[in-house]
Amino acid sequence: MNWKVRHQGSPQPVEMTLEELQEALLDGHWEPTDEVQGPDDVDWVAIENHPALAEIAADMEEPPPRTYDDETRLDMNALIDVCLVLLVFFMLTTTVAAMQKRLEAPTIEEGNVKIAVFTKDEVEKNMIHVIARVEGGQTVIKVEGEVVDLDQLMPKMRRFVNATRKTRLLLEHDDQVTQDVVVKIIDAAKGAGMDRVHFVVN
Repeated sequence: MNWKVRHQGSPQPVEMTLEELQEALLDGHWEPTDEVQGPDDVDWVAIENHPALAEIAADMEEPPPRTYDDETRLDMNALIDVCLVLLVFFMLTTTVAAMQKRLEAPTIEEGNVKIAVFTKDEVEKNMIHVIARVEGGQTVIKVEGEVVDLDQLMPKMRRFVNATRKTRLLLEHDDQVTQDVVVKIIDAAKGAGMDRVHFVVN
């Protein structure tokens, strides 16, 4: 006599003998939670609850949990690529910025520009003399022989301009002084009211 078996909740049953059902159950084609109806049964019963099949269902290994693709999973590959590109970009820009600070100040080649010559008296009467040198690894700035910190350079120059009425700067610096320090000295001079800047050419 044939038995009817169906997957849990399925409206399509399959007919087979008890021996075929037991063999299919052992082979894993059916699960203990699937439903069965014997020749003498009126209602559908879970295989694990049917007296004729309960022992076989109990001996079966529990099926592995079903896995489903997680559609919310974030793909990290693109994020890692972007981070690497940003890292290389910041490394290169940092290197270029460090190189710019080490660039030497522009020099005047003889023959290309006419070099103005001033006497000592002209310098003392019309110009404020600023010297910038590297001593012991530190940049030392002197205004008329007086050491001045870079952040105090503008107010110091302004006092000299107000006291002496000199509006021209004579800047003397060595090759170890970085370009950014030279630019800050020039900006301080302009902020103090000086209208011309002259460089000492060695």
